[in-house]
Amino acid sequence: MALKRTSEILTIGTRVLETAANTYTQAQVDLQLNPLDQEVLLIYAVDLQVDAPDQVSGTNTSVSAVLTTTSQPTLSNIGQNLCIAAAASGIRSSAPNEQVSFESRSLADTPGTSIPYIGIIATNDMFLGIRGGNNLVPKNCFAKIYCARAKADAATFAALVQSEILSS
Repeated sequence: MALKRTSEILTIGTRVLETAANTYTQAQVDLQLNPLDQEVLLIYAVDLQVDAPDQVSGTNTSVSAVLTTTSQPTLSNIGQNLCIAAAASGIRSSAPNEQVSFESRSLADTPGTSIPYIGIIATNDMFLGIRGGNNLVPKNCFAKIYCARAKADAATFAALVQSEILSS
């Protein structure tokens, strides 16, 4: 794969707010890549910060968020190629005043020096999605993406674009 980095590390900050409580919502993040120059985005790390779920006595609540390479009709997971990062926060409540909270995140950082980046985006957008479960009010997800622009050779660019489109 022939990739040549053309920028220093950039950060992209974005957020998504549910349109209504417990409703899957996604925000489109315009990357302004130049497809004529076969420009791609190398993702080095992602930080997803979801709002805390509501504490509802006797009810399990949650907030989940994902960053994906293509638009999704529902919340995806890290088992799918198009998912770059995921985060979730939840509260389990079996009875009044008996609640336990938990949080989970995908490995959203470059895992050691043997892997130079965690993802490549060749199309012009990425998407930040969120969905709450049993919450009383809509929830937010804030994201910080650490990335760099790069130029791909023609064969690599074509393969990356085709892979993103076919995996959506």
